[in-house]
Amino acid sequence: MAVIHRTTMSPGKLELLAAWLPRRPWYRGGAGAPQLAKAGGFRLDDPEGEVGIEFMVVTDAAGDGPVTYLVPLTYRGAPLEGAEDGLIGTSEHGVLGRRWVYDGTHDVVLVEQLLALLAGRTTAQDQNESGVPDPAVEVRTEGAGLPQDLSGPGTVTDTADASLVTVGPAGREGPGAALTVCRVLHDGPAPAGDGPGRRVLAGWSAPDGAPRHGLFARLAPSEG
Repeated sequence: MAVIHRTTMSPGKLELLAAWLPRRPWYRGGAGAPQLAKAGGFRLDDPEGEVGIEFMVVTDAAGDGPVTYLVPLTYRGAPLEGAEDGLIGTSEHGVLGRRWVYDGTHDVVLVEQLLALLAGRTTAQDQNESGVPDPAVEVRTEGAGLPQDLSGPGTVTDTADASLVTVGPAGREGPGAALTVCRVLHDGPAPAGDGPGRRVLAGWSAPDGAPRHGLFARLAPSEG
């Protein structure tokens, strides 16, 4: 079970993200610095208890109108070998010391726990309280035919509104799957009619406090 520490981080999460977001191809802000506010999210537990996993939602008020982004984050006590492209920055945690903060699509622990959530093997946790499940996080299944025992990440490709992560059967050859992590969030139900797959839907708050709910991630069979 992840333990939520009531302490400080320096620089803070929003400070790290304000420097990192404008370099992402899915960022839609203007020429100035992002104006970020935390808007929601949830956590997953690392079974080994070593890596913090957070699906953070932030809203950016820069640009022509507010845009809400999903940033899956991992927090580690040492650098993750081979994940240099996913490093957001480092921060000093008031209890745990220096933490290396990664874009979680590049971190095997986050990807495998997201796959476990999609397969029904783990439960989403409250973003701010230790040991409290988040019942607002939904997993929906449409159709069949997805491979079992998937692992990743393989390649990570950013598009204009998502990150596409290849995943495959752990330790063996076989059919893989495509994991889509939404980056620009939209209020409303998951799109229907786009084939078999499993979806994670969750909530966040609009700038005026109104509740929003939409698609966070989708797992589908690989094409070809």
